[in-house]
Formats: sequence, structure tokens, C-alpha cells
Amino acid sequence: MAKTSTKKITSIGGSALIEGIMMRGPQKVTVCVRTGENDIYSEDINITTLGSKYKIFKLPFIRGIAGLIDSMRLSYKSLMLSADKAIEAGEIEEEEPSKFEIWLDEHFGDSLVKILMVLSSVIGVAFAVVVFMILPSLIFDLSAKVIPAFQGDGEMVVFWKSVFEGILKIVLFLSYIVVCSRMTEMKRVFMYHGAEHKTIFCYEDEEELTVENVRKQSRFHPRCGTSFIVLMLIVGIVIGLFIPVAPWGIKILRPIIKILLLPVSCGIGYELIKICGKYDNKLTRIIAAPGMWAQRITTKEPDDSMIEVAIEAIKAVIPEDGSDIIG
Repeated sequence: MAKTSTKKITSIGGSALIEGIMMRGPQKVTVCVRTGENDIYSEDINITTLGSKYKIFKLPFIRGIAGLIDSMRLSYKSLMLSADKAIEAGEIEEEEPSKFEIWLDEHFGDSLVKILMVLSSVIGVAFAVVVFMILPSLIFDLSAKVIPAFQGDGEMVVFWKSVFEGILKIVLFLSYIVVCSRMTEMKRVFMYHGAEHKTIFCYEDEEELTVENVRKQSRFHPRCGTSFIVLMLIVGIVIGLFIPVAPWGIKILRPIIKILLLPVSCGIGYELIKICGKYDNKLTRIIAAPGMWAQRITTKEPDDSMIEVAIEAIKAVIPEDGSDIIG
């Protein structure tokens, strides 16, 4: 999928939320949530970025790690805000708490919520490590019992294992988002994702931000989180080519080393996504192609009410001094 040609390139980006959109500009971040047929709730949110605290996180490759951490923090904060506002407005239904949940809230309150959030984060990270790091390696080792080319520890075996693991990770990732896309709530989030991309494209094409102008734009954008994840997975395949099947004779060390090298994959992926977002040529189109294809799953065509939310969000973060323009 070729990148849509635009008159300018902005650093403004965002993410889809529950019945809303977060837009992040160079000077402010705004969350807009649909709270009624004719009502859109807007709120500016703030976080202290790693780059603003430590100059080292502004350096190429290292800034990718900081950007990912900051984006996760910002997305989580925005998602919680959108969920609260959507529930208050009746856009999504809130289940009645059980007697046990009421008892927990009365006795532990906010402390329990914080503990549960930390616990769920730890479980989420552990699950991701098992599924995306340990499981592919384990499946390859089991396959080696029946596939001669997978046996041993030579250069070709390292090649096959890296490719096998990388492709399996991509398949698992795409399968996960395909399953998510079948859920009604997630389908609407993906529609808001499409509205976010279309609105940014409309702004970059220097067209008036109206529903009609936004509607005709592409929903596939090269500077997308989906593309970033896919690029990280592909970079991981290349990095895996330099890691032995069993470092120092210990097989479990390979996935551990790959986990330790995740910041490298992240940093390279971030720089590639920035290049693809800034330049439009044959090479950048090839690099961006897998991520743009994956966006066929993570973005859907939005309705006009979603586009209105996206327009409201981007208007709030466009700086008057043009500091968002990068090309």
C-alpha cells in the first residue's frame, strides 16, 4: 500500500479510545469522547515525558524506547478517561458490581485498584513474554525432532529458527487482533482508529477539516502503532540471525537474550517508522508495506460521528506556530 501523498507532514499523532480519540501535538495532548448524539467531551491531559527529564532519551535509537514507554503511559491514562466518560454518558454499559466487589471497594478502595492494576500489568507482560518469546522457540525445538533442517546449531539452523520464530510471532499478533476485531466494542475502537488516520491525512493535505473532506482520506497511515509493532517483529528476525540456537550450550538463553535486546528492536523500529512517515519513495513503501497491510485489520471505516470527534481532537492540538510540521 503506497503512502497517500500530502502537502506537508505533521508530528501530530494519536490513538483510538473507547468512544473517543486522543491526539498528541508538540505542545499539548487532548482527549475527546463522544458523550451524546450532539455532545463531545474534551479534556487536556499531561505526562512528564522521559525526553523532557533526561536528554539521553532524545538521542536517535534511544528515543524509540522512551517514545514507546511514554506512549504506553499516555494511552493508558487516555483510555481510562475515555472509559469513565463513556460510562457516565451511557455510551457503554457498566455491569452491576457483585457483593464481593462491593466489599472489596468498601474495605480497600483506591489501594486495591492500584494493586490490581500493577498485578494485571505484570501478568500481561509475563503472558506476552511466554507467547511471543518462549513459545515460538519451544515450538521450533519440537519441530526439530521431525525436520532435519532444524537440527543442530549451525548457521542455517540459526537462520531457520530466526525466520520461524519471527513469522510465528507475526501470525500470533495478527491472529490476536483479528479475534479482537470480531468484538463489537473493539470494532468501534478500530473505526475510531480509522477516523484518527483520516483526519491527520486531511490536515496534512491542507484541506479544511470537515466531515466531507476527512471521509475521502485513506485510513492507512505510515506513522501508526500497528506498523511500529510489525516493524519491531521484522527487525527481531534480523537480530535473531546473530544469536546462536543454544548460546554456550544453553537453549533457554536465546529467548532471554532476545528479551534483553528488545530495546534494540524498539529503537530501530522507531527510526524506521519516522523515516517512512517523512519520506515517500520506493524503499520507504517497501519498509512500510507490512505494517500498512496489518492496518487493514486494526482500522475500519468510521461513521460521521466518529470523524467529528477526531476533528475536534486534532483542532485542539494544532499549534499556532507551526511547530508540528516536520516535512
